[in-house]
Amino acid sequence: MAKKLYIKTYGCQMNVYDSARMADVLAPLGYGTAETPADADMVILNTCHIREKASEKVFSELGRLRRTRAERREAGADMIIAVAGCVAQAEGAEILRRAPEVDIVLGPQTYHRLPEMVARATRARSLKDGKKRRGAGVLDTDFPPESKFDHLPAPAPDQAVSAFLAIQEGCDKFCTFCVVPYTRGAEFSRPVTQIVDEARALVAAGAREITLLGQNVNAYHGEAPNGGEWDLGRLVRHLADAVDGLLRIRYTTSHPRDMDDDLIAAHAGVPQLMPFLHLPVQSGSDRVLEAMNRQHEARRYYEIIERLRAARPDLALSSDFIVGFPGESEADFAATLKLVEEIGFAQAFSFKYSIRPGTPGAAMENQVPEDVKDERLQRLQAVLNAQQVAFNRAMVGRVLPVLLEKPGRHEGQLVGRSPYLQAVHAPADQSEIGTVVDLRIEDIGHFSLSGSRVPSEHKPNRSNRETLQEAVA
Repeated sequence: MAKKLYIKTYGCQMNVYDSARMADVLAPLGYGTAETPADADMVILNTCHIREKASEKVFSELGRLRRTRAERREAGADMIIAVAGCVAQAEGAEILRRAPEVDIVLGPQTYHRLPEMVARATRARSLKDGKKRRGAGVLDTDFPPESKFDHLPAPAPDQAVSAFLAIQEGCDKFCTFCVVPYTRGAEFSRPVTQIVDEARALVAAGAREITLLGQNVNAYHGEAPNGGEWDLGRLVRHLADAVDGLLRIRYTTSHPRDMDDDLIAAHAGVPQLMPFLHLPVQSGSDRVLEAMNRQHEARRYYEIIERLRAARPDLALSSDFIVGFPGESEADFAATLKLVEEIGFAQAFSFKYSIRPGTPGAAMENQVPEDVKDERLQRLQAVLNAQQVAFNRAMVGRVLPVLLEKPGRHEGQLVGRSPYLQAVHAPADQSEIGTVVDLRIEDIGHFSLSGSRVPSEHKPNRSNRETLQEAVA
């Protein structure tokens, strides 16, 4: 009988990609998809260490899984429990100590070895009662010399319309608040040929939009087909030209230090590259940016945005912000508010600073009191939320090209994405999934837009880029 796999994914898009690839790796072992943990022969928690109290949330989930496995055993079934991702990388031995029910702990660089780990975990169980021998959990959090990407199978068929493709992993920046360099390792860029092959496989399986992923994706410097290295701008141009059927390209997450002339030019010259950029700045204060080791000043961020908007006037921006970093004064926070108000963001993610053990920020003096962080976050989010609402309202009455992705909640309705990553609901037939249609935006909701089809005789004569430029302005 086929076995069932349930993966719970925490955190970033890279983890979403990793979860999909883990499913691909386990498919040859007979694992299909389970809808719930109770239906699963194997459960993987693919964890993220960025959010506050990340490890405690994992241990809480493991407690629930322990009860679920006991119920399955009473019914004559069993379950393998695995913890993957950045929490596993950072706290692997502690997980096995505190949660002996865990069979496998694996880091982000070793999931290509999952079939071997499953075999080892299965052998570790007692033949008498099916329970794991004490201390027999499989722990694999090495940084292996071989790249996991060299050992992954082709993507599974029937891909979603929008797919992720990891092109770069790891980080050499060592921001003082961040654990990624310790959990994901040094920066590594995949060869161009390997990326193109995977992109073609994704498109052949149904994808029409691909988001290129990396912890510092615009630091990409992959091996070129004929020797040398290509940067991200050159890679984007090549994918646009070489992959038939690829309608849209995005990339995330970027670092301001690595936003170079060639990539900015790609925004002007590659129609498939969507006019929406996530470019984290974290703070508008030079003093805080230096303490964070961001390796750029606020002025540099302003200059980058000015050049991007000159190259692509219809570009919309998203960013990340941390408030209450150690030593942040009211004047520092005011500089962040000033940056937000002057640049303007269509979308943003903002968080209170929280200590990550092992990072330099954890040992810094002048930790900001929680009530001050709460108050500043509320003020920042009020400005950011108002900007997002205003941006969405500016779309009403505009015609946007929308890539239709999946059925909506109502019959005869599909949901797609605008160039700016907004969810858009519209009347459409399921046969149109994977196509781009022009929709006149009629209304906005809390998290989405809604629109109607534009008859061909009423379609604008101007390019979509001109129409979008007006909406952004």
